[in-house]
Amino acid sequence: MSIAIIDYGMGNLRSVEQALQRVAAGNEVRVTSCPDEVMQAERVVFPGQGAMPDCMAELARRNLREAVLVSAREKPFLGICIGLQMLFSHSEEGDAAGLDCFAGSVTRFPNSMCAPGGERLKVPHMGWNQVRQEKSHPLWQGIDDEARFYFVHSYYVAPEDLSLPVGSCEYGFRFTGAVSKDNIFAVQFHPEKSADDGLLLLSNFVRWRP
Repeated sequence: MSIAIIDYGMGNLRSVEQALQRVAAGNEVRVTSCPDEVMQAERVVFPGQGAMPDCMAELARRNLREAVLVSAREKPFLGICIGLQMLFSHSEEGDAAGLDCFAGSVTRFPNSMCAPGGERLKVPHMGWNQVRQEKSHPLWQGIDDEARFYFVHSYYVAPEDLSLPVGSCEYGFRFTGAVSKDNIFAVQFHPEKSADDGLLLLSNFVRWRP
């Protein structure tokens, strides 16, 4: 089985590659910026970090947009961090259009957020936080509800379709931490940086048969 990690020049993908190689022994794991290789892969991982306008521009510049859209329609597809956000219609960050796989917006955390004790919460949301499993899903298999995952982000997704969220997180308020529909599963956190539970989620993705 072949797994393509899409490289559009935004972020260090080495940790994603190493984590997948660890859980997908015997399978081909390749970081690639080649559209044909993405199209030919049996599974696709769409990670990244950076500003949404820059990410969308690089995706277009490398002729990867169509390969991402086809993969998101046709094969097991895992979005990570901004790879989740880019699946939505529009982002406040730079007033940027997304890939429009899902209707909804990408919104910045307000600067005025406070924790229940009254202390000011920093933006970006950075560090370990619990994820509530809003729905059962094969990628949650073996992972405890409210398990902790690693986050680094200033924006969060707000889906119009309320059936999409499969995970949520509390940071000033409850926001969507994971979505899924058909062959797509996408998360705001970084499973490749989330210790054993993150590796288990990636292992579940490798074995997922949507």
